[in-house]
Amino acid sequence: MAGNSRPIDARGWIFQVEDDGATEETWLPISGLTTFTHNPGENEETAETVAFDSEGAYEQDVMQRGATLELEGQFRIDKTTKAQDPGQAYVDTEWSQRLGIESRNRVRWRHETQTKWVVWEATVTPGEQGGGTNEKTSWSATITRCGWATSAAVAG
Repeated sequence: MAGNSRPIDARGWIFQVEDDGATEETWLPISGLTTFTHNPGENEETAETVAFDSEGAYEQDVMQRGATLELEGQFRIDKTTKAQDPGQAYVDTEWSQRLGIESRNRVRWRHETQTKWVVWEATVTPGEQGGGTNEKTSWSATITRCGWATSAAVAG
């Protein structure tokens, strides 16, 4: 065991999407998630820099960095109104329908033990939805970072 360190629970991660149509800064939690994958090397591009003086060893420079978040879970609705979870609905009906310069939106995520959000300007690709006879309906989306990540302090 490494000193006093302990692993953190995956269920402690929080993901939110910004409602960029709201008059004030509004973040919508994305509920119903059961798994996520952060891939900090997605869309990375390299350039080979091998030359005669590399003495037979491979060399490269990273020319582009990228990252994605894959979110998966259960399609959620409000028991009373039957409306889809606001975060999921925003991804499905607002953000994923945009094209060109309108296709970007902000997302933020952190673990409940962290005091800062990771904030991305990103695009979204909606995922498949489905299920079998004795299953709950699935929901998923892939979020691709555009530009560099920023951070924001957790308020309150």
